[in-house]
Amino acid sequence: MLTIIFSLITLPYAPDALEPVISRQTIEFHYGKHLQTYVDNLNKLIVGTEFENMPLEDIVCKSQGGIFNNAGQILNHNLYFTQFRPVTGNPSPVTDIPSPLGDAIDRSFGSFENFQKEFEQKGTTLFGSGWVWLSADKDGKLVITQETNAQNPITKGLKPLLTMDVWEHAYYLDYQNRRAAHLQSLWQIINWDEINRRYMK
Repeated sequence: MLTIIFSLITLPYAPDALEPVISRQTIEFHYGKHLQTYVDNLNKLIVGTEFENMPLEDIVCKSQGGIFNNAGQILNHNLYFTQFRPVTGNPSPVTDIPSPLGDAIDRSFGSFENFQKEFEQKGTTLFGSGWVWLSADKDGKLVITQETNAQNPITKGLKPLLTMDVWEHAYYLDYQNRRAAHLQSLWQIINWDEINRRYMK
């Protein structure tokens, strides 16, 4: 019998709340099946190991192989799924980023538009499967990184703030091979208050 150590996070919105940007079907597969599999796998792998009672972030920073891959994907997806807000009416473009995050974006990239362009470019050009991240260093400066497979910026001493998943299962049902269109659409559902909270934490 499987010992439940980690469990699937609860979404802060209904499965269809992100439509048309992310469909209910994608949420059901991406969250309900892919993320659940990572949770189940990690729970099996860490039983009887030094990682059994560690916080998820510590497992990601200290493990390798299958334990790292599943722990990393859980952490990545937890941050990903909890960064969105439900669509109300017609999705609208970003108009105002709360402070101090908005000020940090301007300092680090010159403008939100510059940040957005670089973020989309790095997400579009990441070869294969992985993630593009906005993170903060120890001084609060913002950086954008490309992370392959299950990697997370915390392994580099960074604080992860915002991410876009470029594994095909994150977007293929809705956008087929149009990764760039998927990335561009996600700005409409980012909960910037949550990203700002992560930055201030």
